[in-house]
Amino acid sequence: MNTASREIRLASRPEGTPTLDNFKLAEVELNTLADGHVRVRNQWMSVDPYMRGRMRDYESYLPPFQIGKALEGAAVGQVIESNNAEFHVGDTVLSMLGWREVFDAAPQALRKPSVPVASPEMYLGICGNTGHTAYIGLTEVIRLKQGETIFVSAAAGAVGSVVCQIALLLGATVIASAGGADKVEYVRSLGVERIIDYKSTNDLTQIVRKLAPQGIDAYFDNVGGEHLDAALASARNFARFALCGMISGYSGAGTQPQNLLMAIEKRLLLQGFLVSDHLAGRAAFIEQMNQWIESGEVIAKNTLEFGIEQAPAAFLQLFSGANVGKVLVGL
Repeated sequence: MNTASREIRLASRPEGTPTLDNFKLAEVELNTLADGHVRVRNQWMSVDPYMRGRMRDYESYLPPFQIGKALEGAAVGQVIESNNAEFHVGDTVLSMLGWREVFDAAPQALRKPSVPVASPEMYLGICGNTGHTAYIGLTEVIRLKQGETIFVSAAAGAVGSVVCQIALLLGATVIASAGGADKVEYVRSLGVERIIDYKSTNDLTQIVRKLAPQGIDAYFDNVGGEHLDAALASARNFARFALCGMISGYSGAGTQPQNLLMAIEKRLLLQGFLVSDHLAGRAAFIEQMNQWIESGEVIAKNTLEFGIEQAPAAFLQLFSGANVGKVLVGL
């Protein structure tokens, strides 16, 4: 049976911040499903900052996107046809084959979730890589302790907002940075009391030092640039930094840290990490997050767009600062 679908392809490699011209909407027709394969209709897809790196033509921990080919990203969907005994029509499946409405895949490209959640999009956000990244960064990289002080950048974003909430549950004092009054109020609604509107200050370091006069014990970096500089300047000896992302430099416009020497002087631990290195603990993490959500101790806010044609604009929100929480596209 033939099935019509649409997908978003990379039309050209961005120079600087991506624009809509770098994307192309294409119509495709899927032919008869191959033996052993599965046909999936995506329900939700994720857009994430790390995808900007895959738009450059160089090898990293993931291969670059190819011009003229559909992009890829985390998605949750439902099986609509199957020639594989392990998958049945109606099954919920997770994949890295977002940016398309319907696709055919070999079984190794699909994963059935092992722990149920309240709604499927949660597998891409609070109970997916987003929430798990926050959890791993705090519990396995920083190993945050009760009574410590942590500085969190991009605190109104997908990962940062979860970091703030888990850090509070662990008994830490949170200093959060967000851009604009609306985002500051959102972070305040999460229970954070010490919040910086970085768009209204010319001296981020001075404000962090004022809010943490004894210094910070930990920093969760989603931004890089001046936020990383402020954290280096404000760190106590032996502070631990979880380097999750540096969106300020993804399009080539970011600044390099000016005081990295302090990492030596203060004997700091700066550790980059990828959630993909910690998938063995995913089921236990989802069970813990489900408990926090059910008790109301953790909440999730998503910025939602609908329609595959809206995916490029949704992605660009990540670089303009228009989103609050996780950006998801419903298909």
